[in-house]
Amino acid sequence: MIDVTKTKFSILGSARSGIAAAYKIKEMGGSAFISDYKPESEIPNAAKLKLDFECEFGRHTKRILDCNILIVSPGIPSNLPILEQAKQSGIEIIGEIEFAYRIKASDSKIIAITGSNGKSTTVSLIHHILRIAGYNSVLGGNIGVAATSFPLQNLGIDFIVLELSSFQLELIKHFRADVAAILNITPDHLNRYAGMNDYADAKFNIFLNQKADDLAILNADDEFTNNYEYKVNSQLKHFSLKQKTDIFLDANNIIIDDQKISIKNTTLKGPHNSANIMAAILALSPFQIPQETFEKALNTFQPLAHRLEFIAKINGVAYYNDSKATNTDSVKYALQSFEKPIRIIMGGAGKGEDYSVLNKYLKKHAKKIYLIGDTRFEMEKAFADIIPLELFENYQSMIEKIHSEAEAGESVVLCPACTSYDMFKNFEERGNYFKKLVMELSK
Repeated sequence: MIDVTKTKFSILGSARSGIAAAYKIKEMGGSAFISDYKPESEIPNAAKLKLDFECEFGRHTKRILDCNILIVSPGIPSNLPILEQAKQSGIEIIGEIEFAYRIKASDSKIIAITGSNGKSTTVSLIHHILRIAGYNSVLGGNIGVAATSFPLQNLGIDFIVLELSSFQLELIKHFRADVAAILNITPDHLNRYAGMNDYADAKFNIFLNQKADDLAILNADDEFTNNYEYKVNSQLKHFSLKQKTDIFLDANNIIIDDQKISIKNTTLKGPHNSANIMAAILALSPFQIPQETFEKALNTFQPLAHRLEFIAKINGVAYYNDSKATNTDSVKYALQSFEKPIRIIMGGAGKGEDYSVLNKYLKKHAKKIYLIGDTRFEMEKAFADIIPLELFENYQSMIEKIHSEAEAGESVVLCPACTSYDMFKNFEERGNYFKKLVMELSK
């Protein structure tokens, strides 16, 4: 455990996790220097930060190097010159997740989940099941609040449930999860990583430091993760939609050991959500949770916003918001969740993916593609001659055109396969704007 009062900290980046770490350091009697390359005018609460901490904005100076530990916010490019200087100076470089682990004084169990798709739904479901079972569970990491926001010295917390991105896992050193899972690995963030192997290496850091009796979980249907099983040194279990593994699907039931858990009445629809449910149940298998508790939790769990979220039915046309679908694999899952071909909205800021991998799925499951955002011309080339498509400059004109074309009984789905940063701050803002435009159609 770090003695915060005797350690000098610098924090690179003033987004949620960096600020959470800074305030936790202050709460524990220490001090931190914050550096962010963005200008002060773009930093929320910059005035308050300057009152509470020594800060610099709009630049990274060598003042950063006056520390013992440098905490780097997720998403900060790893090739920044100041980071190379920190390494050469012998400064320890860690992330906020690693820092949270080092100051954790309680014996709370840690359940950590990563993957290209399904992370948020899976951790939220785990958290919900634990609450239904009567445990004191907290949820955070890449969802909700930063890990350092938890009262980590509070012995009353039974479980810390963490969603972890590849960015957050890059700087793991001592962090250890009692239960860790990789749901899947598909092409994503290839604008940051040299290739899929580098991306997978970051993901597999989630199993780093696990002991022999800890639990590691992998998807038996995911060929890429199966090739990396040699990196797991703990107890390894699998889930599968296609074969009988440690937990598997049998019609409307999930089978694990001697339990048969019904998913008939769950609101989580589609094969991808069945996989998420299995991963959640398997993650909780060491803790003797009764079958009826699982079923009660599944039947009361509310799907997360922006993940195939039903918005409304207008003139017989159903509208869905899947703004969180920021890569090609998530689009495949969405397309296969509908019985009839859909009208699909795609495009945004690209991440270096090959969109043509979607051609056979679009041909089978989509009626028309509506393209928008920075990638619309790239997607137009990728999807040429597959099914009808149309390009748009803005969401308003696109929604009006869809409204005029869609027929009763059809579904319209925002499923971008891209991030939102070309037009919006984040996927939530994009999804909320789409929902607003859809609801205006009914006025």
